[in-house]
Amino acid sequence: MTDFVEFIVKHLVDDPDSVSVSEIEGERTVVYELRVGEGDLGKVIGRRGQTAHAVRTLLNAASAKAGKRAVLEILE
Repeated sequence: MTDFVEFIVKHLVDDPDSVSVSEIEGERTVVYELRVGEGDLGKVIGRRGQTAHAVRTLLNAASAKAGKRAVLEILE
């Protein structure tokens, strides 16, 4: 799943080499930490948070199939 998120975000930002996604898996929840380069945070969040919401929705749908809850943290 981290590869999926990384693939999407790398196509949104100016500096794709600075994108990294780490996964912390618990019993019922999976936390994804998305780190982007300086100045790319606005592109990942999008206008009024629409891009971030879309990525979170995809993660939630994919994680629900595995019976887990997904949390996406976007960090600069």
